[in-house]
Amino acid sequence: MTKAEILKVEILKQYKSVRQFAIEMSIPYSTLVTALDRGIEGMAYGTVIKMCDKLNLNPVDFTPLNQKSILGGKIMENRVMQYYVKLNKVGRKKSLELMEDYAQLDKYRAVEED
Repeated sequence: MTKAEILKVEILKQYKSVRQFAIEMSIPYSTLVTALDRGIEGMAYGTVIKMCDKLNLNPVDFTPLNQKSILGGKIMENRVMQYYVKLNKVGRKKSLELMEDYAQLDKYRAVEED
């Protein structure tokens, strides 16, 4: 499968339509459809990275990312930090308090494997 085909399959798994994904990403629908039909090689690198991030795909080989993969973990950490640094002192304190609370609940705790 080509990268464009992988993207299209993943878009349709996670969204009702390619159009909905285009709207969510603020990409012109016609541009996205053309890229998915003809290949993503002509798309801006930053756009492809944003699409992979939104779909939780590895931007190198387009495999699904998960918390267990090193790259997946790093990308998730980076995303969390990007939001964290946008917060003021009060917002940072509150977000840390919330994370501490969530970490105490089994429902939200990550399963650690040996």
